[in-house]
Amino acid sequence: MILGDLLGVDVHDDGGARLGRVADARFVVDGGPGQLLAEARLLGLVVSPHSAASFLGYERTGLRQPWPLPSIFRWRHRGSFLVLWEDILMIGSSGVRLREGFTAYSPALD
Repeated sequence: MILGDLLGVDVHDDGGARLGRVADARFVVDGGPGQLLAEARLLGLVVSPHSAASFLGYERTGLRQPWPLPSIFRWRHRGSFLVLWEDILMIGSSGVRLREGFTAYSPALD
């Protein structure tokens, strides 16, 4: 699957209730650099109930400039959360389904 195909797709809980859309993805870098770059793995997906647009990095709580962009992005993405890859039950034609008891983390990981 190509990550770009996943952006904007509906996300549902285990009971089928719509939680929002995939707005972004979070990766972590494991280990040292390889031939060109370090190995990256998908940590999870950011789900936004109001907008499928990217955060453009403004979910990081310390960013305040250039005004008013951080405020606008925080408002557009209010209620957004990060769900870890382990909490994703299925990715299919009807969207992303989360497992029962999934944990919603801050998209800023703070």
